Amino acid sequence: MTIIILLLLAYVIGSIPSGLWIGKLFYNTDIREHGSGNLGGTNTFRTLGKKAGMIVTIMDILKGTAATLLGSLAIFQSVNVHPLILGIIAVIGHMFPIFAKFKGGKAVATSGGILLGYNWPIFVLLIVGFFIILKITKMVSLTSMCLAIIALIYSVVYYFTIERDWPLIVFVCLIAVFIFYRHRANITRIKNGTEPKVKWI
Repeated sequence: MTIIILLLLAYVIGSIPSGLWIGKLFYNTDIREHGSGNLGGTNTFRTLGKKAGMIVTIMDILKGTAATLLGSLAIFQSVNVHPLILGIIAVIGHMFPIFAKFKGGKAVATSGGILLGYNWPIFVLLIVGFFIILKITKMVSLTSMCLAIIALIYSVVYYFTIERDWPLIVFVCLIAVFIFYRHRANITRIKNGTEPKVKWI
């Protein structure tokens, strides 16, 4: 029973629709009715502005971190569940949130939060990479997909040079698949030259 509660909690945490709640509570706006219709930080930036976008992005990151660290709580220490499994469940919750009719975001920030809770150096690398690549491309979607590739390269190098952490490689592979799949419409727009570009960096 305890393991079921743990897994459900990870899903519920991932399901928290930060963009939807911030938009409705403080801006009287349902961001699903604007921009891309997505609940993530990018559409929040586009629809509600820099401040709201930053808050939502941080909240989405912390969702992943919180879910990953759930198993370290005293009440769950007797349950043997790998933290990255909890992270994957949180990502599923983010993409298919029970609080938003199972239509969520693309899981980039939440995935980053999972890495923050599990292997913080890769998170730092990805944050630095995010701003550099975004500065060059001006496209969050393309930046996100590039980061997925960077994370995969890091996890492989980490495996062969520091620690044989195969769960990290599996996790990053799954997340990369999720990210590319969720960005398939963006890939088409990038090819056509119609992908929106950010103006705040």
